[in-house]
Amino acid sequence: MANQTLKLGGGLPQDGDAICVMKAGKLRFMKPNKYWVESSQKRYVPSAGDNVLGVVVDTKPENFLVDIKGPALAFLPVLSFEGGTRRNIPKFEVGTLLYVRVVSANTGMNPELTCMDANGKAAEYGVLKEGYMFESSTGLSRALLSSPPHPVLEGLGKKLSFEIAVGINGRFWVNASQSSTVILVGNAIQKSESLSLVQQKIYLEKLLKSIQ
Repeated sequence: MANQTLKLGGGLPQDGDAICVMKAGKLRFMKPNKYWVESSQKRYVPSAGDNVLGVVVDTKPENFLVDIKGPALAFLPVLSFEGGTRRNIPKFEVGTLLYVRVVSANTGMNPELTCMDANGKAAEYGVLKEGYMFESSTGLSRALLSSPPHPVLEGLGKKLSFEIAVGINGRFWVNASQSSTVILVGNAIQKSESLSLVQQKIYLEKLLKSIQ
């Protein structure tokens, strides 16, 4: 461990050689080297490397201003897209939903976003068209992204056909060919947060029977 470089997520700022805990919650670990403090809260605290769902609220000559559910608006440089040049700057209307990555999140500064992965590729980032965005706590977001898979999400995925994108910032997007499927999936995921693991399995069994 002494020779390993650690990647610190939300709630674990570094002060010199010391690592501080800045909020109450559970210490989580993701291989190979990322640690963070998980807490169920409505407001998201940005951290570099996070994948989030953002809503465009304004456009400027150099940046898009994006709401990522944090304490301040984030900015997305107009060239932070694969192959981005002054000739092909994307045009986003206010309200456009984006799947983006946090590049930097320094105290006292607006977070910076990008629509590229670490290799400069678009990968899964960009505009999320159609579908519907649901709000949740950050704790539920992390549960949806965790391993083993979230039981309700996994069960619905075996029965129904839909797309989902989860932002660590307490938002998730669902899209399907039928709006009724979008509503069912979104509501079921939101409801699952207030249920224990046993209750989730019972709820899922009843739900799946009702849509047969």
